[in-house]
Amino acid sequence: MQERAVRTRERILHAAAEVFDEYGYAGTSITRILERAGSTHGALYFHFKSKEDLARAVIVEQARGLDLPKKPAGLQQLVDLTLRLAFELQRSVLLRAGVRLAVEQEESGLREYSVYACWIDRFRRELDEARQRGELLPEVDETEFARVLVASFTGTQVMSQIATRRADLPERIALLWRYLLPGVAPAEVRERLVVAVERGRTPA
Repeated sequence: MQERAVRTRERILHAAAEVFDEYGYAGTSITRILERAGSTHGALYFHFKSKEDLARAVIVEQARGLDLPKKPAGLQQLVDLTLRLAFELQRSVLLRAGVRLAVEQEESGLREYSVYACWIDRFRRELDEARQRGELLPEVDETEFARVLVASFTGTQVMSQIATRRADLPERIALLWRYLLPGVAPAEVRERLVVAVERGRTPA
């Protein structure tokens, strides 16, 4: 794709993320997105077939551009990663919009599960590394817990959005870990883990 076309797609995608974040799927129109992007119908439909296609792109590409760890490093990094995502949801409109659209899929009819599968896989890789390091209890299934963690994070951020527009999300995620960790990690591992909101402010 030519550089100009890439820039146009980025501008439209970012504008769509802003509008979806503010108004949700039902409250968003192509016209509103184009006004925000300062673009044309022709440019939009060159890159995206429909509003549904654009929403799907926002969901799938929600984590693009985030500065996240490149290699798994175990349980501490997993804790830090979730705390970082809590802060990124306060800052990144693409992530916020992607998460909102993923949660509100009954409204849009998208049925786009791949982004949840992606986060489950990312968390599971950290848990696989944690298993290699002896950081998990024998009865813990890495894939099952990854699913539980994604579901727990998703529900927690929804509640935080309603209560404080996610202002308290990092604190809620730290609290979530304080209750989850006894079920997955031995006492000696928990003693050396740090569950601190501040660890999510900068890249792990």
